[in-house]
Amino acid sequence: MISLKSEKEIKLLQKGGKILAQVLETVKRKARPGVSTRELNELAEELILTAGGAPSFKGYGDRSNPFPAALCTSVNDEVVHGIPGRYVLKNGDILSLDIGMRYPSKNGLYTDMAFTMPIGKVNKRTKKLIKVTKKALDLWIKNLKPGKKLNDIAKIIQIYIEGNGFSIVRDLVGHGVGHAIHEDPQIPNYFIPGFNVELKEGMVLAFEPMVCEGDYRIKTRKDGWTIVTLDGSLCAHFEHTVAVTKRGGKVLTK
Repeated sequence: MISLKSEKEIKLLQKGGKILAQVLETVKRKARPGVSTRELNELAEELILTAGGAPSFKGYGDRSNPFPAALCTSVNDEVVHGIPGRYVLKNGDILSLDIGMRYPSKNGLYTDMAFTMPIGKVNKRTKKLIKVTKKALDLWIKNLKPGKKLNDIAKIIQIYIEGNGFSIVRDLVGHGVGHAIHEDPQIPNYFIPGFNVELKEGMVLAFEPMVCEGDYRIKTRKDGWTIVTLDGSLCAHFEHTVAVTKRGGKVLTK
């Protein structure tokens, strides 16, 4: 069932989303060659807690193997769910930062966002990968309107990404968000015949195109979390939490 959020809930989500965006901006400024992914995670968690929120990723998942951090740090061929640790960023890497928060920490609402950035200098192809992925997220937001079908917009996204020579991860999708980290509906970034979810005012959705330089197929590492491209090619990931309003899409994580 797809939940619709009230005006009051959307205002609270926007307040939390603004805080989350500020947290991510601070983490991005620290991400540079010589810095470990563990340091980025420690900073993110400290900022979230200081702001009165709770990191929504930490402890998420199966009890036998919960996600251990507040921040996902996915480097190069890591698509999503990269676990922060000893890895030290180096010149030429690309880094995807994915972060979620419940605000306020008790009985609050969830927002979610992600950003991919180059570390130092990267080549033109990598720059294009990042640019196209960001533009794909922008296209989602630009095309939102009550009454439109998610599938029709997904087709626009697919044509744009594949037209630029990249592929779209098929096994991972965007999702509803707000009362929980993941809610209905699932939101593929490509056209699926018969997928006819209609946008309605009050929906709060996390759009997150994941775009690969090579093959779109993926696999999960032995840690049970880190998802990588099957062929080892680079991948970029952008995400915003967005409310559907009468006027279109309203980004809550900025």
